[in-house]
Formats: sequence, C-alpha cells, structure tokens
Amino acid sequence: MKNKYTNRSKISEAKFRQILRYFTEDFDSTQTCKLTNISRVTISKIFQKLRLRIMQLTENEEKLSGEIEADESYFGAKRIRGKRGRGARGKVPVFGLLKRYGKVYTVIVKNCERKQLMPIIKGKILEDSTIYTDGWKSYDSLVLNGYKHYRIYHSKDEFARGKNHVNGIESFWSYTKRRISKFNGVPRNKFILHLKESEWRFNHRSDNIYKLLMKELSKNPL
Repeated sequence: MKNKYTNRSKISEAKFRQILRYFTEDFDSTQTCKLTNISRVTISKIFQKLRLRIMQLTENEEKLSGEIEADESYFGAKRIRGKRGRGARGKVPVFGLLKRYGKVYTVIVKNCERKQLMPIIKGKILEDSTIYTDGWKSYDSLVLNGYKHYRIYHSKDEFARGKNHVNGIESFWSYTKRRISKFNGVPRNKFILHLKESEWRFNHRSDNIYKLLMKELSKNPL
C-alpha cells in the first residue's frame, strides 16, 4: 500500500491525511484514535514523528530584528509553596524572544542568569534592534552589546507604558501553557517537542498548517 507521506507505512494516504488533519486541529492521540479507528500506539508514533519534524523546521528560522520582546517562563510541576518567581523548584526554565507582530523563538535554558541568556540574545537578535524586557538583572548589559533597551518593572506594578511592555511574549506563554495543559501532563523528555510545536503553530497562526505539513511531507516523508 503506497503512501507518499510516510516511509514503510501500512496506513493508506487517505487515512494518513485524516490523521494529519486531526493533528493540525490539535487533537490528542486518544481523541484521534477514536475518530480514525487506528490504535493509540500507532497514532502516538505518528504524532511523535510529526513533532520531531516540526522541531527540525523551527531550526531554520532566520534571526530577529526590529522591536523584540524578551522574557522567561517556567513550565512543569505546580509551584511549591514558598518558591516563587525565577528558579521555582521542579520547573523547566524557558527563554523566549518575540518580534512584535511576527515570530517567536524559544529555547530551554539551564537557568535565567546573564551568562545563559546573553549568548542566545546575541546569536538570535541583530544589533541595533530594540529590546523590551522586564526588570530582571540578566538584561542589564543589553545596551553595551549594541541594542536599544527599554524595561517595564513588574515589581513596581508596571505592566505597560505605551510601547514599553512585554505583553506579546507573555501572551505566547499563556497560549503554550493552555495548549500543553490539554495533554494532562507531558513527560519531561518530550516537553521540548511540545514547546517547539507551540512555537511553530504560533509562527504560522495565519497560515493553513495542514497544507504546510502536507507540502513538507510530500517532499520529505516521515
């Protein structure tokens, strides 16, 4: 049974397109299993391959320039009482950059100290860009590295002063956390796949992602 979208597959092209449709509509493997009458194990394997391909696609994104928002967020276990803010125990720290009205870029980091964040910023954002951040100390040297830098101080109950805010990247964090919560817990070793999938979906929010994946897989089958 030939299927141009997958290698060595026993699933017909028509059935695979149905599975892909449910994936792009953000159904989980259990829902898709019931709707397609394909085993959950098989659906999970296909979804895993799709997420790996999407993660590869995100690696080809160009550098950012213009007005950029930078921020960090924490994902994972519920906050432990008494542990607040950056460094909350048991959570995965993620650093994000958002070009206003454009694309987002995310990366898992060891921590949110300057030595972790600055190489990412310099590697991903072109000089002379304008960067908006909160008051976190790791951003103190942005001006010295060739960027225009504006801050908003959440600690002083500031959230926006005209163009000075990080509302865009914070909206992305909220979107990603809502998406991941639908899966009732993502294994730590698979978190990166769901994070980069959220990034890719956000970056193509105005596109037909079903058609994008069909085109990609017709050239490079799973």
